[in-house]
Amino acid sequence: MQKDAYMLILEAIDQGRYKPGDRLVESELADGLGVSRTPVREALQRLETQGMLTRDGRSLIVASLDHNQLAELYAVRTELEGLAARLAARHATPEEVRVLRSMVEDDRSLLGGDPKALSRANKRFHKQIHLASHNRFLVQQLDLVHRSMALMATTSFAAEGRDGVALGEHDQIVRAIEAGDGEAAYQALKTHISRAFETRLRVDAGEIRTR
Repeated sequence: MQKDAYMLILEAIDQGRYKPGDRLVESELADGLGVSRTPVREALQRLETQGMLTRDGRSLIVASLDHNQLAELYAVRTELEGLAARLAARHATPEEVRVLRSMVEDDRSLLGGDPKALSRANKRFHKQIHLASHNRFLVQQLDLVHRSMALMATTSFAAEGRDGVALGEHDQIVRAIEAGDGEAAYQALKTHISRAFETRLRVDAGEIRTR
């Protein structure tokens, strides 16, 4: 299935090709994506309505999150992710649980490597938990939250020492899901997101170095 201009631009933002503050020019996007300007214009309007883009004079730029918006986003993400883990502990199929376990084991090979690769693996892991919740409405809301996460210029995995700690947290989440313990899964995932937010704040404050 061919992706439309909206999804192509959204993916480019999510993958960091367009970063917060970058100006998006309709004609350049159309040429780069190989589509006409009309669907690009419609996609930009949609992304502006969703808060992914903002106006700077007559130009559209990729939005950025201030401290309060970041705190609000993490507050919502913490609860929704925790709920997804709780539901996954109840409803995940044996196959889904095995996939989660294999993700944790496979991601060990990424430790100490490219923070972007770790970030992509992290997204896959969380997406798998969302799907294992077997609640389509929750998955939709988490998709919106993760879309907004793309507006953060850096990943918390760039913080020194975060990757090993985060993978240990993933292991605890999967252990709880494997045991069918919804409350433990909920708490483990909430703790994981809370620590990621704390790491990001410490990086922004210059307390932790990035690599």
